[in-house]
Formats: sequence, C-alpha cells, structure tokens
Amino acid sequence: MDNGTVQVTLSKPAGLVTGIRYDGIDNLLEVLNRETNRGYWDLHWNPPGGKGIFDVISGTSFRVVVENDEQVELSFTRMWDSLLEGKYIPLNIDKRFILLRGSSGFYSYAIYKHLQEWPGFDIGETRITFKLRKDMFQYMAIADNRQRLMPLPDDLLPGRCQTLAYPEAVILVNPELPELTGEVDDKYQYSCENKDNQVHGWICFKPLVGFWQITPSDEFRTAGPLKQNLTSHVGPTTLAMFHSSHYAGKDLVLSISPGEPWKKVFGPVFIYLNSASNGEDAPFLWEDAKMQMMAEVQSWPYSFPVSEDFQKSEERGNVCGRLLVKDRNISDDYILASGAYVGLAPPGDAGSWQTECKDYQFWTRADENGYFSIKSICTGDYNLYAWVPGFLGDYRFDAIVNIISGCDMDMGDLVYEPPRDGPTLWEIGIPDRSAAEFYIPDPDPKFMNNLYANHPDRFRQYGLWDRYADMYPDTDLVYTVGLSDYRKDWFFAQVVRRKDDGTHVGTTWQIKFKLDKVDRSCSYKLRVAIASATLAELQVRVNDEKARRPLFTSGLIGRDNSIARHGIHGLYRLYNVNIPGARVVEGENTIFLAQPRCTSPFQGLMYDYIRLEGPPFSGSSNEASGSFK
Repeated sequence: MDNGTVQVTLSKPAGLVTGIRYDGIDNLLEVLNRETNRGYWDLHWNPPGGKGIFDVISGTSFRVVVENDEQVELSFTRMWDSLLEGKYIPLNIDKRFILLRGSSGFYSYAIYKHLQEWPGFDIGETRITFKLRKDMFQYMAIADNRQRLMPLPDDLLPGRCQTLAYPEAVILVNPELPELTGEVDDKYQYSCENKDNQVHGWICFKPLVGFWQITPSDEFRTAGPLKQNLTSHVGPTTLAMFHSSHYAGKDLVLSISPGEPWKKVFGPVFIYLNSASNGEDAPFLWEDAKMQMMAEVQSWPYSFPVSEDFQKSEERGNVCGRLLVKDRNISDDYILASGAYVGLAPPGDAGSWQTECKDYQFWTRADENGYFSIKSICTGDYNLYAWVPGFLGDYRFDAIVNIISGCDMDMGDLVYEPPRDGPTLWEIGIPDRSAAEFYIPDPDPKFMNNLYANHPDRFRQYGLWDRYADMYPDTDLVYTVGLSDYRKDWFFAQVVRRKDDGTHVGTTWQIKFKLDKVDRSCSYKLRVAIASATLAELQVRVNDEKARRPLFTSGLIGRDNSIARHGIHGLYRLYNVNIPGARVVEGENTIFLAQPRCTSPFQGLMYDYIRLEGPPFSGSSNEASGSFK
C-alpha cells in the first residue's frame, strides 16, 4: 500500500506487516527480525482446560476490498473448520489494513467471529505488535511526564543485566548507554489506564522521525476506562492492546462457550508517522502526535472502514442525562455527581463492567454539575453504570437501555444512593478506587528507574513491597484515628513481611479509635473498599486479635498482581462488615485487619478507603434507588 507519503508492505496471504517506508527510510521495522516478527496481530488462547497457545495470526486468504483514488483497504482472513481443532482458535478472523490518500500513517482493525456450533475457548490477550529498528528508535514517549531514552534489547541479554524477582524486571549492568547503568527496567513500569492510553510510541533522532500508535476510542477495549494495559517498552516495541488479563487475572479471561455465537470488531487503530524539518526538535514530534490523536478522536467513528460490522455514525445512538448523589450524612439535598464516570456496558450487576470483556463499552466523565453525554453508541441493549469519585460503591440504572440507530435519549436526572447506614465516625483514605493517596516509600536506591524519581507515579518503582519490612521489621502498622495521617502513616499495600531466612509471614494491621458512647443494641458498619488483591485474604477482628474466628473473612481473593507489576489498583471490591454493638466498648477500641496468606512476596491487599459508620439513622433504609455493591 503506497500513497506517496507512506508505503506499507504486507505479506500475502498472511497479512503480516513486513515493511514501513517513510521519509526516505526504507524500513522503520526491525530488519534484523524475521518477516514474521515485525508487525502482526496476535492472541494468547487456550481450549477449555487446555494449555495456553501463542498465535501470530496469519491469514490464508487475501483480497483487495476497495482500491480507488481515496483509499485502499485490504483483507487477510483465516477461516476455521473442525479439521483445525486444537491447532487454531475456533474463530474466523478478518484482519483489515487501510491507507487513505494524503495520510501520514495507516489503520488496522479486525473482525473476530465464533459460530454457535464451534467449540469454546478462552482468550487471555489479543493485540497488535510492532517491533521497530533498534538502531534508530531509542526514545520512548507515553505521556507528557513519561518519556525517556530506553535501554536497547541487547541490554537485556545474559551478562548485560541482572534478573530481579521475576523475568521482566532487570538491573542494567552493562548497557549500551552508560548513563543507564544500575537502573531497573521492567515493561510493567510503563503500563497505563485505558482512559489515558490514547497515543504512545517512539522517536528516532537521526533523522527526526516519530512512530506512534493512536487509539481513538476505548469502545472496543475490554473492562472499562480504569483497566491497565501495556503500552510501549524495550524492543523497541509498541503495542495496541485490545484485551488482556493484566492487573485482573482470571476474572478478565474472555471465555466463549460451545454453542455461544460471538462477534466483535477490534479497532480501527491508527499508526501515525511524523517527521521534523530543520529547526524543529523531538518534543515537536510528541506534541504533533498528540494533536493527531485529538483529530482521530474527533473523527470517531470513522466513516471509511468498509466492513458492515463496524457501525458508522448514522447507525449509532446517543444518551445524555444528569447524575446526582443522595448521601444524608453529607446533605439532605442532592449532591452534584461532579466528575462521575458514566458508561454504557452490557447488562449485568452493578460494577460488572470492570470484568466485562466480550462486547463494547462507552464511557464519559460528567461535568461539574453531573451532566453527562455519551455519543456514537453501537446499537444494542445496555445497562447504564456509574461511579463517583469521593463516594463508595457502584451505580446501575436498573432498566435496560436499548440503543437504536439515530436515537437521542435523555435519561433526565438519575440518583445514586451510595452505601450508607449511619453517620461517619471515622474514615481512612479517599474513595477513588486507588491506593495512590497512601504512603508510598522511596525505592531502595539499588532499584531506581530514574524516570520516576520525583514523579507523581511513585508507585511505579520496583521493589516497594520490600520497603514494608524495612519500616516495620518486627511489628506491624498501627494507625490511630485522630492522630495518624493516612498520607504518611498508612502503607500503600498490606504486603507480607520478609524474614531474615527469606520466608514470609502474614501481617495484621491495627486501627485504634475511641468511642465516647456505645449503643450495644445496634450494629456498627465497617466498610472496606479494596483497590487491589493478589491471592490475599482479608480477616477482620474487633478488640480481640486472637479470636479463633474472625468477625469477617473475604476468603481467598484476587489475582491482580498489582504489587509486582507496579499498579496502584486492580479490580475494585467493596466489603460491608456488620459489627454488633456488643463487640465495641466505650473508650479505646481496636480493629485488626489480618492478611495471613504468605507464600509469595507479591501477595497482599491495597486499600482504597475504610469507613466506620455509627448505628443507623432513625428510619434509615439500606436500599438505594439505583443498585450498588
């Protein structure tokens, strides 16, 4: 495909990108790699109960879908039949590549289709991967404040680096760039939430050329706006992630059953190429890439993809409304749901959107007055979901929202009543689904990534889990309500403690608080919002640390792996614990939060927010007008 600005070479009929020619450079992709390892769609799947299979998707049939003065669209398909069972995933896959007249880049999307009579499968991950020339692209940019010269792939070879606690994390011992010596590299330090993952890529300095992956919409990505995904990393590698179970685990495996028809369009995404003329510099390329990203977002949904499976603007519908919050502890009046996340996702329970991975989701942020508008929604049945920073829980509008072509639906005022039984006696943290407000220690100086020195994302440094034992070598964290400050005194993760012999023990944190008066006939409510859990268990005891049975246990929860992978959250969980009035006393009380699971250094919990409520308001109801969890 060639439009005079960009030339894209694809293998036929496989549909692998073997070359990208731009600005006088014969190939931006790594010419030292085999042609099957330069630019490709891939997925990681398994038959039910079977072993995982990594599949670089190679087409078996090629056709030119459209070729005219304005655009070229190519199709590379791989069709499934029963003779391929166990070898290939039971999907018909149609990969598309589009080049427009005058465009400095190209688009790609794919249609995955499973027929009802075919066997089932699980998908852990699917994406597009590009591997660029290591002799040219060494500067990576994924945000205004997340840019740096990166190690070369050769720096990760044995003898050039030292592997740390897991294979992806290394210390650079003898890197090509001496100034990187002693730094940590780990691809998970460059993860990003979907809502912020719109443009990332690489810059070559000689000549000044940028290679950018632009995702103009989140609608085809799984698990909503807070889902974290990989972006770019040492290779130089750039990924367009559509689905992954990172920061969630098996709760986010896409499972299709036998007898279940399924079809989804992933993309289109845009690969944008830019260059700088005399007098311009590398920052110009990043700023220009952001401008191009904004232009792509404004153009969504695209009008040019030929496939009827990709709905165009006139086929879609719109929804608007206003979200209000009713929390009588704060006000008898409605509270404006300023900055609320509001979205349409497939029907399910409140909060189910964060593990939904088969269909499309459409999200927006409400304005300061709670007004929201979601445009260009694909036709179908949805629930409307929301959560409000500063308030616990998940909202769901109970009625199904049916989107038909051309609809403009005004849902009016919606009221969310967050979980609330009685007045707040005390609280720790901010209910925002993240542990970022808590104490995040400095990393061990031996394990620095200098990008994150004096950076707001302090949590992205390697090895912070071990800092807990440095701070609490013998006893665990004790937090005293009214004296302690969660920003300084609440460690960001309740991790295990490393012992001198290399083994680990579980930890028990204490919250000490005073009650002036106790109503022993009523219950108190402890609300514990979890930002992340990894093979952990939360046990709650009140005023008796040695009680054989805890007042509450979550059981074994979570496979987020956020502690090891430098995330500050994973999947959100909310637990509501009834504390009988007979369990508390006037004067000093202690709540014990135990996490006993301790076979790995990466097991533990991240808290989002903890609140103790007094006995219920008179005439109070536990039910909300929307549903919550």
